[in-house]
Amino acid sequence: MGTARRGLRYGRRMEVLRYVAFGTDPAGGNPAGVVLDATGIDEKTMLATAAEVGYSETAFAVPSDDGGLAVRYFSPLAEVPFCGHATIATAVAHAERHGTGSLVLHTGVGTVPVTTAVADDGTTVATLVSVAPRTKPLADDDLTELLAALRWSADELDPALPPRVAYAGAWHPVVAAADRGRLADLDYDMPALSALMARRDWTTVDLVWRESPTVFHARNPFPPGGVVEDPATGAAAAALGGYLRELGLVSPPKTLTIHQGADMGRPSTLTVSVPGGRDSGIGVTGTAVPL
Repeated sequence: MGTARRGLRYGRRMEVLRYVAFGTDPAGGNPAGVVLDATGIDEKTMLATAAEVGYSETAFAVPSDDGGLAVRYFSPLAEVPFCGHATIATAVAHAERHGTGSLVLHTGVGTVPVTTAVADDGTTVATLVSVAPRTKPLADDDLTELLAALRWSADELDPALPPRVAYAGAWHPVVAAADRGRLADLDYDMPALSALMARRDWTTVDLVWRESPTVFHARNPFPPGGVVEDPATGAAAAALGGYLRELGLVSPPKTLTIHQGADMGRPSTLTVSVPGGRDSGIGVTGTAVPL
């Protein structure tokens, strides 16, 4: 289920667990590393550990005085402000060792409450509630550069879902394809996209196709993390929920289903709860299973 690595400061062993989030089959979902007790582990070691694990993110938790966890997230290349799938994995790993219920995570972007429960099939399900989401315009020049890097054209976009940059712990451009085929055919210029995202501090690009008013398909290029694509992105799913609410494209309260990862062979399912209220956090629910 996990491997161990030696922490540098105190010479103790650091247990790294491996989970798949947003899936019940280890062959699907999005793998994440989880360290439930990273007390005394320095940033350099965290980054090196994330690179060694090789997943899009690894979460490092330190127990806090209020009974919650202080959590930091690292991709193989850099620290990221927030990661949804690693949060789900961390919550499930904690629940399997300490019992289900409510848990407060203290992250670099703010407090993120999570709840866990055991489903009828015996899997553990976790729900996170994001920080308050925000949406801002996507500048015309940035959109032009983004589409060029994606090798998409403007006439392939869905005019009912205008491009924006959305936030629910991390910033993601939201770009909607007019048909599923365009989403399936993803072949982007990784150096060009990586450079643009670094300049704009975007974590992933949330490419979506709307199957119905409440069902979406998504793909998330993630070159800043050192991986081509993320198979399940909880932070982007929360940002999408906030985007849809702010633009009046859903009528809260609403539950959305997002399918992600199928085109890369790792099918994932994310359930997004959009409450009323502009500043209310967005709920993201998923399962996690150990690898």
